[in-house]
Amino acid sequence: MDHPPPHGCNGVRIRQDCLSCETRLFSVCAALSDHDLALLQDLASPAQFAPRDPLLVQGQPAPSVYNITSGTVRLYTLLPDGRRQIVGFALPGDFIGLSMRESASLCADAIDPVEACAFARLPYSALVDAKPALLRRLHEQASHELTLAQEQMMLLGRRTAEEKIVCFLLRMQQRWARIGRSSVTVQLPMGRQDIADFLGLTIETVSRTLTRLSRDRVILLVPDGVRLLNGDHLASVAAG
Repeated sequence: MDHPPPHGCNGVRIRQDCLSCETRLFSVCAALSDHDLALLQDLASPAQFAPRDPLLVQGQPAPSVYNITSGTVRLYTLLPDGRRQIVGFALPGDFIGLSMRESASLCADAIDPVEACAFARLPYSALVDAKPALLRRLHEQASHELTLAQEQMMLLGRRTAEEKIVCFLLRMQQRWARIGRSSVTVQLPMGRQDIADFLGLTIETVSRTLTRLSRDRVILLVPDGVRLLNGDHLASVAAG
């Protein structure tokens, strides 16, 4: 397979065999047989994105959907006054753009180096219609995203800054574990400003709270992440 990236994809071409892709185990691709996976691969245009490269631009044409195979993507909406509201972070195995039509309803850009399989929307939709197993898996993915959105609404509700940050750390730990990266060290490729925008806090509040949790030996700040030292205390804080 050696297709050029679809219009709007800023990545460069790479080669990737779907059958040997580790992401397949926890993405919607897991619903397909080897034969059907070959059909999917024929539609794919694997691409790479450098940090800050856009995958989707709010209000602009969105002719492609993306399956993230490595790296982290920031999802956000732009408010009328120019501010941004981060609505989520896509990890390996997540699909981006499935719920959109001709234009993107949000922005998506790479936080760190990202690899993704890009699919032109119309051929991909036709394949989904022809493969019930893939359609069911997409419904499961949509249900998972809805659950995350509901949790986000609760998180932005009447919680203290400490509770928001602790919930965020525990949720990220669960999300990494879901794709086979279970660890007491939670990878945080996003910056503190991203975390603040996601949680509805200021960067000063995020930094101050993380420093206090570290001083109290609840967490340990490490390069590119946070090590959770006192799981019982964190669970208690998250429970409110």
